[in-house]
Amino acid sequence: MSTAAKATCDESIPVELSGRHVHLCEEDIQELFGAPLNHVKELSQPGQYLCKERVRLIGPSGVIDNVAVLGPARPKSQGELFLTDARILGIKAPVRQSGDVAGTPGIVLTSGTGLAGLAEGVIVAARHIHMSPADAVKYGVSDNQKVDVHMDGSRPAVFKDVIVRVHQDFSLAMHIDFDEANRCGLGKHALGKL
Repeated sequence: MSTAAKATCDESIPVELSGRHVHLCEEDIQELFGAPLNHVKELSQPGQYLCKERVRLIGPSGVIDNVAVLGPARPKSQGELFLTDARILGIKAPVRQSGDVAGTPGIVLTSGTGLAGLAEGVIVAARHIHMSPADAVKYGVSDNQKVDVHMDGSRPAVFKDVIVRVHQDFSLAMHIDFDEANRCGLGKHALGKL
């Protein structure tokens, strides 16, 4: 039985599909590209953006090309993949919150002009909901609390133990990856209910 919190608001939450991507530290940006990242498009979370640059991921048993780089630079590089990607690459990436990379597998990144090796940093991002403090009050939840979310796709499903992440700079959105979205037939403009 789930220990997830019961929300006090039944309004739907926008659900965004998160593609595989990497976050890079300044040192790895220089190793891979020799120049600052080029901002292409703002993402839904304030201050986050898609970059022009792309990388290749090289694992023990596979390669994935054309992986998005997201900015701005972070203190430590990390890759956020799907479980399917981890199998292709031949690594056992754990499901974790972004930034929680201690003890995770490493990977090699190439850009065509540079190479960077990560000793650790590959995860499958845990499904989560970004909320502002006002959103958290509205839905009756708190930071790091877990909730269940009902998805109304062509194959309805309930995602259990979705982590609520509360910060003053967050914009309301639930993030799931394409493996999870495909499982319940979701596309753009999907909605979920706590």
